Amino acid sequence: MRHRNAHRSGAKGPDELRQQIEQARHRLGDTVAHMRGRAEVRDRARVRAADLLDKAGAMTGQLRAGAAQAGHGVQDRAARAGHLVQEQAARAGHTAQERMAKAGHLVQERAGHGTHTVRDRALRAGRTARHDLRAPRPVRSVMGTAARHPRPALLLGAAGAAVVGAAVIWRRIDRRR
Repeated sequence: MRHRNAHRSGAKGPDELRQQIEQARHRLGDTVAHMRGRAEVRDRARVRAADLLDKAGAMTGQLRAGAAQAGHGVQDRAARAGHLVQEQAARAGHTAQERMAKAGHLVQERAGHGTHTVRDRALRAGRTARHDLRAPRPVRSVMGTAARHPRPALLLGAAGAAVVGAAVIWRRIDRRR
């Protein structure tokens, strides 16, 4: 190692030697103080970095908690909206069901009225045929049976009308060919 005072060859006496030792001590003290300052800066930087990491960790936790809370809020609002839509759909379904029931009852009433009208007409026609002496006896007995049991008579009449309608349509188709 080289000495800083290379042009000086050595101390000329004990006083000068003490003075050089004292200067070396001061330089060494300054160097130690300088090195301690650097170490303190590094230590302060490490402490500051640790503090910043702790703050960043705390902020991360706060952000996560805030995001979770916001997510729960959105989830709650979506659930409420879903329940509202479900309630409205149920109300609409009940309304439609009530209207359909009313329409069904109305159709039943009208059909019942129509059935009674047809039955009454059939009874009158049956009575007329039974009491009309011009009609042959087998026709009068069939008319009496039809008057007593109108449903089968109506079904047979409808079937007969369908057969006649089919025959008419069939003839029209044959004529076109």
